[in-house]
Amino acid sequence: MPKKDPYAALRIKEFNIFLLVRFALVFGWTMQFIVIEWEVYSLTKDPLSLGVIGLMEIIPAFTMALFAGHIVDQKEKRNLLALCIAAFSLISLGLFLLTWDVVVAGWDNKTILYSIYALVFFGGFLRSFFGPTIFSLVALIVPKKIYPNAATWNSSTWQMAAVLGPAFGGFAIGWMGVHWALCIVFGLIMLSFFILLFIEKKPVLNPKIGEPVVESLKEGVRFVFKTKAILGAMTLDMVAVLFGGAIALLPVFAQDILKVGSEGFGVLRAAPAVGAFITMLVTAYIPISKNAGMKLLVAIFGFGLSIVVFGLSSVFWISLLALFFSGITDGVSMVIRQTILQIKTPDHMRGRVSSVNSMFVGSSNELGAFESGVTAKFMGAATAVVFGGTMTLITVITTAIVSPTFRKLDLTKDLEVHEKAE
Repeated sequence: MPKKDPYAALRIKEFNIFLLVRFALVFGWTMQFIVIEWEVYSLTKDPLSLGVIGLMEIIPAFTMALFAGHIVDQKEKRNLLALCIAAFSLISLGLFLLTWDVVVAGWDNKTILYSIYALVFFGGFLRSFFGPTIFSLVALIVPKKIYPNAATWNSSTWQMAAVLGPAFGGFAIGWMGVHWALCIVFGLIMLSFFILLFIEKKPVLNPKIGEPVVESLKEGVRFVFKTKAILGAMTLDMVAVLFGGAIALLPVFAQDILKVGSEGFGVLRAAPAVGAFITMLVTAYIPISKNAGMKLLVAIFGFGLSIVVFGLSSVFWISLLALFFSGITDGVSMVIRQTILQIKTPDHMRGRVSSVNSMFVGSSNELGAFESGVTAKFMGAATAVVFGGTMTLITVITTAIVSPTFRKLDLTKDLEVHEKAE
């Protein structure tokens, strides 16, 4: 296999199957999320209700994260992912039923809203298992020396699905309504389940099967906090996602500020993912492992700047461009972060490290949505977005000044070690 083959990971059959599973799953997940956002805001006309969606997901996702990582490191990954997808299909089915007039006839809006929140809460519990399982499974499919290439294609697939899912969801709301849009989501989740079965079961590489839960969790947390590259990448991304949560307020911007309706909402929601997807295709040909620390800082600074521009804009095409450039910078950040995690994490600790990452980064998506909803309630949506972007800029500048070690982080030598080992 050529040393710098941009298609190295794609030459592995099971990795391609894995990408199909991830595409269908993320397409359905992101489509479902924006359809539910639209439905909730339509029921309440209150931006705080959008923040509550994030809060309902983060509570179980955050509290269960470490325990989920322990379970993932103890179990076979393919079957565990299949179980997670099967459970997620029940959530999708429940949301489909909650938006069916035949089922909810006679229900008031508050009852429907609380039922949606309950399913989102269950989804947060389930999500605590998804991230660590997927992260661990992909590492068992591809060899270590092509982790950066696999991270690029994996992230690109995620972004492609995140482009098409929200865009299709926005159009689907207008074409067929919320109810039938959620029916499509349920079909996609079931499709991902059946495709997954074409991947063979993988060995469990953890030498400490049956290790006490408390000791296992302590080991995972200690590893993250002593590995400065992982800790720095997680912290930076957490702050960017927490304060740069403009996406959570898009229904407000689409309906009340830009006045572009559900179709414009879908386009706005997809714009960041389009930018990130283009970036990731480029990084398959131009590796970004060299000077990774500085590139990550620059990327997150650019992300914060784009969010500020979006918050200040009341013109649709300017808002669209701002979100597009936020996606470009976020794409760079995602590839670098995933490469750092894959290279620096031992095989037997991938579940726990990914769980800590989900506590830092994944859960901050929902916490950021809640923060955006609360600040929008008191400041107004535009001011809340500008505030979040500014906080991201301040954090990046501070990190660059106080952490010269992270600023000089380079992954080239780590990749050379893995190549020699294989």
